[in-house]
Amino acid sequence: MKSDYNINELVRPNILKLKPYSSARDEFKDFDQDMVFLDANENPFENGVNRYPDPQQRNLKSVLAEQKGVETNQILLGNGSDEVLDLIFRAFCEPKSDNIITLPPTYGMYKVLAETNDVENREVLLTTDFEPDVEAILNAADSNSKLLFLCSPNNPTANSFSALKTKELLNNFKGIVVIDEAYIDFSNQESWISALKEHPNLIVTQTLSKAYGLAGIRLGLCYASKEIISILNKIKPPYNVNELTQQRALKRVLDVEHVSAEVNMILEEKAKLEDNLNRLSFVEKVYNSDANFLLAKVDNADLRYKELLDQGIVVRNRSGQPMCENTLRFTVGTTTENNKLLTVLNELK
Repeated sequence: MKSDYNINELVRPNILKLKPYSSARDEFKDFDQDMVFLDANENPFENGVNRYPDPQQRNLKSVLAEQKGVETNQILLGNGSDEVLDLIFRAFCEPKSDNIITLPPTYGMYKVLAETNDVENREVLLTTDFEPDVEAILNAADSNSKLLFLCSPNNPTANSFSALKTKELLNNFKGIVVIDEAYIDFSNQESWISALKEHPNLIVTQTLSKAYGLAGIRLGLCYASKEIISILNKIKPPYNVNELTQQRALKRVLDVEHVSAEVNMILEEKAKLEDNLNRLSFVEKVYNSDANFLLAKVDNADLRYKELLDQGIVVRNRSGQPMCENTLRFTVGTTTENNKLLTVLNELK
């Protein structure tokens, strides 16, 4: 990507002109002080959540910035990663004229958000080894291709994409490359956050739903240049991350040792599960995984899914995805849950 890259050339004109809403907590930012707050029309009776939350989540961002090696103005937090992705669409994609590129099989929300925002979704299938087809992607792009989504490690295939191929796309795609790293904590690959300075057209999204075990609080993380984050901040709802979510997230991200221990346990269980799946006669292949799940090709996915369901075990049938015929996706559970799964699987004919 050229050093004279201008992000404003990709932003929707109405977003460039937009003056963001300014809340009471944007205008007076030092609300941790012992002050009498009569500015936000809040209920004055203290109950822990009677005040509006920090609209910029400063305490949480400060910790994340230190851990990730970025500045706080390079972070946007959202009500789940799906809100973050939707904000990216709304900032950069003009309805009815712009397009995005996705790489099936991949996370289904990219397509849903494209349809919701009336943006064309140009699908370029991954190669047979589940890698981006760089030449086909660049050939599919035109001057209205604003976003390219790379889910790495990918869902549902579980593999991380080649760093060389990703680099080639970052250097040659004329729009913004969004790398979705929801599963990066389970991978030994380095996060692309470290490449933000080198690539001004890069956005990296992560989540606290997987490795951090906070799916219920809905918190998505977005890392990019301060210029991109400034644009997204213009259109995000003023209080999109509530106070309870901020408190719970801050407590969890500070508990590095506990999170690391859980991730290591999941990886150990994954190795055991993979080994046992490979021993089953009706399992044709278990794909390499950089995530907290395994994708397995079986003889009859519909049958095996029903057999497991009848025994009280819910997995995901991914057969409807391109190149994933007769595949089941197994999330790695606790030792007890995995043992139950293996017991049932070994009893199937």
